[in-house]
Amino acid sequence: MAYQELKGHRDLKVYQLAYKLAMEIFNESKTFPKEEKYSLTDQIRRSSRSVAANIAEGFRKRQYPKMFVSKLADSDGEATETQVWLDFAKDCEYLSPEKHAELIKGYEEVGKMLGTMMSMPEKFAPRNQVRE
Repeated sequence: MAYQELKGHRDLKVYQLAYKLAMEIFNESKTFPKEEKYSLTDQIRRSSRSVAANIAEGFRKRQYPKMFVSKLADSDGEATETQVWLDFAKDCEYLSPEKHAELIKGYEEVGKMLGTMMSMPEKFAPRNQVRE
């Protein structure tokens, strides 16, 4: 799919991956201990969901390259934060090393995709954008 053919944020592969990862984390975190409800569980769910949410928000602002890149940078930051929470979940033995590695790999891929998008925001500008 060419960049210009994107109809919405749901068409972005990076959004699809971020959303999938957030749902995996949601399902995995259901088994975390109750005493983690207001700490690790809430934090990892919030940061993982923020990755996809910031991608969506950035896509809506893509006619403004600086705002677009800023929201993608926020998304990348949330992805990195999520990796830290995943490390805690593994080291507290709430998450298997295999699942941890799979999720970390997914967030590394999200980071690479976001980096590529941030390096060429013009590729994502709306087709009929008026240049000032």
